[in-house]
Amino acid sequence: MFDSMRKRVDDTVNTNDIETIIGRNTCITGQISGGSNIRVDGRVDGGIDISGNAVIGETGIINGDIKAASLIVSGTVTGNANVEGNLSIYATGQLVGDISVRSFNIADGGVFKGRSDMEIKTVGFTPTETE
Repeated sequence: MFDSMRKRVDDTVNTNDIETIIGRNTCITGQISGGSNIRVDGRVDGGIDISGNAVIGETGIINGDIKAASLIVSGTVTGNANVEGNLSIYATGQLVGDISVRSFNIADGGVFKGRSDMEIKTVGFTPTETE
């Protein structure tokens, strides 16, 4: 069972490092917080605040805000996302809410409805002081 799940997860998240899995038939009400990676295939009515990576599987449903190092959405997220690194919404994924990310990818068929805020890159630009 877990081997097939590991094969579906994006290469950016090492599945051997996923410490917490919320199963397909599990519903949690309340805030989830922690320091490791999480995969949600069930339902969470509340937020997720982790310092690791979050994967929302195709059957995963999140009703609440998410804060994570990176976020992969193949299921449904209704809430804001604050992601330090990359946010990827796959073809089966849907995110309704505002996002703050470093980089953002959305596959053909994926849904995003909200506002996005991304870091501005200033590569090669150094402001000069006026005298």
